Amino acid sequence: MNINIEYVRMDNSEALNDYVRGKLQKISRKYEFVINADVHFEHEQDPKGKGCICKMELSLPGPRIFATANEKNYEMAVKHTIDELVKQLNKRKQVFKTH
Repeated sequence: MNINIEYVRMDNSEALNDYVRGKLQKISRKYEFVINADVHFEHEQDPKGKGCICKMELSLPGPRIFATANEKNYEMAVKHTIDELVKQLNKRKQVFKTH
C-alpha cells in the first residue's frame, strides 16, 4: 500500500508519520485489497479545545472510502479516523465475499 501524508498549515512530524504508517500497515495486512492511503493533517483554532484534524481517504476497488476526526491531539484523531475506516472496510469486505 502506498501512503501519502500531507500537513496543512503545520510542520511535518516524523513521530506522527511513523505512528500513522504503523496503523495503516496493520490495515493493509488485514485488508489486502487496499491500494493507496491519503492522509491530511490540519490545525484549526477551535473554541471547544479541539482543532487537530485528521482526514484519511483509502483507494480500493470500487468507490473510495473517507473518514475524518477532530480531536484535542493528533494521535486521538488518527485513532478515531482509523476506527471509522475499519467499520467501512468491514462493510466493503462483506460485499466482496458475496461476489
